[in-house]
Amino acid sequence: MLRVLHRWPGLVALALITVLALSGAALSVFPAAERLAAPQAEAGLTVADLASRIQAVYPGVEQIRRAPSSRITAYWFDAGTPGAAVIDPATGEGIASADPNQTERWLTNLHRSLFLGDGGRIAMAAAALAMLVLSVSGALLVARRAGRWRRWFSPLRGPMPGRLHVEIARVAVLGLALSSATALWMTASTFDLLPDGGVPLAVPSEMSGETGVEIGAIDLLGGTPTAELRELSFPYPGDATDVFTLKTDRGTGYLDQGTGALLGWADLTGWERLSETIYMLHTGKGAATLGLVLGLMALGVPVMGGSGMVLWWAGRRSRPQIRANQPASRAETIILVGSEGGSTWSFAATLHKALTDAGQSVHAASMSAFDPARYTRAQQIVVLAATYGDGDAPASARGFLDRVAQLEAPPAAAFAVLGFGDRSFPAYCAFARAVAERVEARGRKMLLPFDTVDRQSPQDFARWGRALGTAMEIELELGHQPVLPATEALTLISRRDYGAEVQAPTAILRFAPPTASLWRRVLGRGFGGFRPGDLLGIVPDGSAVPRFYSLASGRGDGFVEIVVKKHPGGLCSGQLLDLQPGQMVRSFVRRNPGFRPARGRSPVILIGAGTGIGPLAGFARTNRRARPMHLWFGARHPDSDLLYGTEIAGWRTEGRLASITTAFSRTEQRAYVQDALRRDAPKVARLIADGAQVLVCGGRDMAAGVAEALTDILTPQGLTPAMLKAENRYAEDVY
Repeated sequence: MLRVLHRWPGLVALALITVLALSGAALSVFPAAERLAAPQAEAGLTVADLASRIQAVYPGVEQIRRAPSSRITAYWFDAGTPGAAVIDPATGEGIASADPNQTERWLTNLHRSLFLGDGGRIAMAAAALAMLVLSVSGALLVARRAGRWRRWFSPLRGPMPGRLHVEIARVAVLGLALSSATALWMTASTFDLLPDGGVPLAVPSEMSGETGVEIGAIDLLGGTPTAELRELSFPYPGDATDVFTLKTDRGTGYLDQGTGALLGWADLTGWERLSETIYMLHTGKGAATLGLVLGLMALGVPVMGGSGMVLWWAGRRSRPQIRANQPASRAETIILVGSEGGSTWSFAATLHKALTDAGQSVHAASMSAFDPARYTRAQQIVVLAATYGDGDAPASARGFLDRVAQLEAPPAAAFAVLGFGDRSFPAYCAFARAVAERVEARGRKMLLPFDTVDRQSPQDFARWGRALGTAMEIELELGHQPVLPATEALTLISRRDYGAEVQAPTAILRFAPPTASLWRRVLGRGFGGFRPGDLLGIVPDGSAVPRFYSLASGRGDGFVEIVVKKHPGGLCSGQLLDLQPGQMVRSFVRRNPGFRPARGRSPVILIGAGTGIGPLAGFARTNRRARPMHLWFGARHPDSDLLYGTEIAGWRTEGRLASITTAFSRTEQRAYVQDALRRDAPKVARLIADGAQVLVCGGRDMAAGVAEALTDILTPQGLTPAMLKAENRYAEDVY
């Protein structure tokens, strides 16, 4: 519900909100400019002194006004001709025209009403309401994505449009909420929907009947600083029944024009002060710096609107049309999909087609449409669920867990739950796991144990599909072909070969990067802004399924580098290791922001084995500021597969690596990298106590061994790898 509440006001009212924000941002400049241009009264100048100076220059002065910017304007009649000017308070002389700024007036009319009168005011009020809804719902979504309110500014992960959207939102959302709420207040006041709140000051009935008091002799004016003045109106010449009217920050008073005596006074009410404060907060008049800050925040609206449209459109495009989708009441298999960006739907389409081809009657729907009463013929319910943020339900799974918990009688069909996520994130498949646990807690039979798909791996999905087919007693092959981004040609420029002596051919392959447009470089997209730890997708000949390799280089290095080990029967690894300089492969870049050193100067512990050294070498290579990085690296033999051996020694000399520890599994002193960690337990514990981040890259067995070793090392400190993951201090890139 929260995402719907955030999405649709933005989509429907985007144009109006953009006009409202941009015109408001432009208007925010004028109070500051007026403040800088207006001559300021000297400290201690009283209203009596100011009025005397102006009256000496303009004897027919009728009114003196002081704006929130401290600009003083005088209005007078001279021989029956009206005049007005901005006043220099030091001399009382006019120094500039008092005519309103026509650009400001035009922008104000656009901002308030689109030049359409009351109808336009109502439209802009609707835009302000939409902005308020977007601000509040957006703040809640940012907090949810970050994990909690106190992690509001925690580092973000994910595609550029999503990160840009949230980065701007968490800076600007408070200002946008303030601006939109004050705009609604002012609109309500304009249409007399709010009480006036003021007490009218009664016109004095008794006065001296005299005229001609010297302005400097009026005690109240002499005791009122110019800094508190709002307006001083002079009595009409020759009318003994008229009075001076003084308006200040404290209230309004009438003064006798013959004696200068105070005839009546009314303080500002609390309601009037509140209304004035809201006006100041919205316009910036009287708070120019705040106005500029709010204006800068408003400039983020079109950027957030554009990125929001990109996210919405990408989600729509990523959800495929599922053909031959049977009604829920006639389906033997129910597929329920929980997806945030839409990518999980493509897997659902593949599963739907495979089951249909196998003779099953299949119905696919979002998890939010879960309705067991309709599943009258269902024999199995298959749940494909992604995870949003810190373990939350994705957009299309709203309310699913609550519906399961509220079931009086669970459905008779058996369940299978498959989670989709990125293993480098702390809350890997957490929502899907919660679904499986909730279903089991309701006493339902599980068709399969809970399983996961890492980074949309077609191989993981195919493996799970075979297990599902076995459980359903049908043959099921899930040849999922994800929609790939456009590929670009990479030309091999050099290679270094290792591992032949230990029957494990491995190579460091270096490619020339393709030319990237300025726009892609600015956005950091694809080959325009890759970094060590990002993933290089290679599409081998004879297959539409990409294989991913962790990058050992970044855009600033001037080359694209990966480490590849040949796997028996491996299509992609075989083709890559057959490449010779000058030959090309088709590839693309996928960002992997969850696996890279965090910002700051805290230590970094790099742990890898075999080809897992690739991204770790990239981190060391780009560590030009000598941040303390400590490498633990495991290989088979120093003479055969000590990858980056020469570079690692040089990086140690240059200070890019603070320490290096190696472990070799095929030497007399046989050891694995986790053994080296245990030997260095005091050092590892000290580094982690100092705030170190741990980055692990390599095979799953190695990563499991490292996690076990670190658990033993950290237990005395009351820590675990899982706790470090929750703090974004432990990340894995495993295969």
